[in-house]
Amino acid sequence: MTILASLARAYERLPDAPPFGYALAKIGFLISLNEDGSVAHVIDLRTGEGSKRQPRMLAVPQPPKKASGIICSFLWDKTAYVLGVTAGEGRRLDREHACFRDYHLAVLENSTDIGLVAFRSFLRSWTPDHFVSLGWPEDLKDQNVVFALESDRKPDNNYLHDREAAKALWASMQADSRGEAKVCLVRGTNLPVARLHTSIKGIWGGQSSGGSIVAFNASAYESYGHTQGDNAPVSEAAAFAYTTALNAFLATGSRNRIQIGDASTVFWADASDAESAETAQDVWLAAFTDIDEAQESARVRSVLEGLRKGRSLADLDPRLNQGVRFYVLGLAPNAARILIRFWHESDFADLARNYQRFVADMRIEPPPRNENAPIWQYLAETAVQKKRENVPPNLVGEWMRAILTGNRYPLTLLTNVLMRIRADGEVNALRVAMLKAVLTRNFERKDTPVALDPDFKDKGYLLGRLFAVYERIQETALGRNVNATIKDKYYGSASAQPRKVFPVIDRNSANHLSKIGKQEPKFKVRLDKALSEIMVSMNPADDPFPASLSAQEQALFGLGYYHQRSAFFQTRDKDSTETAQ
Repeated sequence: MTILASLARAYERLPDAPPFGYALAKIGFLISLNEDGSVAHVIDLRTGEGSKRQPRMLAVPQPPKKASGIICSFLWDKTAYVLGVTAGEGRRLDREHACFRDYHLAVLENSTDIGLVAFRSFLRSWTPDHFVSLGWPEDLKDQNVVFALESDRKPDNNYLHDREAAKALWASMQADSRGEAKVCLVRGTNLPVARLHTSIKGIWGGQSSGGSIVAFNASAYESYGHTQGDNAPVSEAAAFAYTTALNAFLATGSRNRIQIGDASTVFWADASDAESAETAQDVWLAAFTDIDEAQESARVRSVLEGLRKGRSLADLDPRLNQGVRFYVLGLAPNAARILIRFWHESDFADLARNYQRFVADMRIEPPPRNENAPIWQYLAETAVQKKRENVPPNLVGEWMRAILTGNRYPLTLLTNVLMRIRADGEVNALRVAMLKAVLTRNFERKDTPVALDPDFKDKGYLLGRLFAVYERIQETALGRNVNATIKDKYYGSASAQPRKVFPVIDRNSANHLSKIGKQEPKFKVRLDKALSEIMVSMNPADDPFPASLSAQEQALFGLGYYHQRSAFFQTRDKDSTETAQ
């Protein structure tokens, strides 16, 4: 199923989805009118307190795609259009308010509905000076505003655009503006084609006015004399459905989105029952984020914990194991357009198996502080200063695609992690886990150790362990308050060109071992033993310090270093515990 078709189908299952021709919008205030058009009340619809008050989401007539032009919405809009007031400079203020007033006076000219007549009277009598004279709050400026008839508002809070006459008029206006009927690429039937598609909002780093997935805004993108939406005919109904669903998934507070690098990632499930679809979505959300466990249901926790322990989905939840289709879409901004970083569709059972394989690939001992770290934490380790905006853009899509499909990881993951380790010298569990994952899957090194393995004879791994022993010798002899440790000075060159570095380190370590022998003779024996065991493990027929190491061997160097250094800390903690007892 295509992206647009699956999103259009998802719209049909959205709870409280606005009907065709309507959209959810952030509405801050309600202006209630008397029947003569005078203002009865101005009501703040926002929730919360102080500066954190949030507008209410209401279904309103679908706004036009404004871009940089001056065009207004039907029976609602921001105060610059509705009232002719703004908190900003308002260079276009007069034209915007005139547009709203003249448009509505024209379309409501023949209306006899009491509410629409009151609104028409309000527009005829209103001037922006009334805002100050009536003492209206400054918070009202630049908020979206709707209207209601006071006599209707009291019993059931009906808004003006909810009146039957308003809905009939809006439907008639939409029918008059519909384009020529063509075969819709989504529905497969003859339907009026959407010339412009509703903007997609909520993309991290994108324009506040939104962007487009389908757009033809210049002749260079057009063909055969077609303009705008005729180049890829999508019906108005299908365009409304897919944009409504996508905007709902991207909305603030949505449980159908996560941020992975620069990719705003949305996901949804299609199942025979709503409960299974919601559970599948919640499992996926919990698997790739650090969501609070208190927000997870017992069913979600049980499935996710079982998957991480290697149990099959069929045993954990048979309903999720068959008949649940799952969709994942990664989006990134590109000016007024939206890039598709990745798109994946599969059975949830396949996705669960690939997730289990990913968890197994990333397993490392000792584990990260957050054993089930969200994927954004891993990606941050590939970025300069660990900032999300510095994550290599292409890496996000390629890595997620590999995780979802079970294919090989991008080699750029390996090179970026190695580059960050050489740059800042930090060898932590998250970075080592990524190195191990690439070794395991891409190079088919199934024997890559999860924890310290004295029997693993790979030269890169042994050299990493050896470097950690030398570092421990220096720390024990000189303490940690030295200006620069051997790790600070030599890690990058030792992991890439061992022959240039290790002989120098070995000579310096002889003096350090002598000092340790006078202060802590038992610990010197332990360090000597560690050195000899590693050197014996190396093939005596080979040069123990090769001229260079490949990227694969550098990854093993980092893994060996991490395992050996962690073992020293675990031994120290064990010794401290035994001494205390």
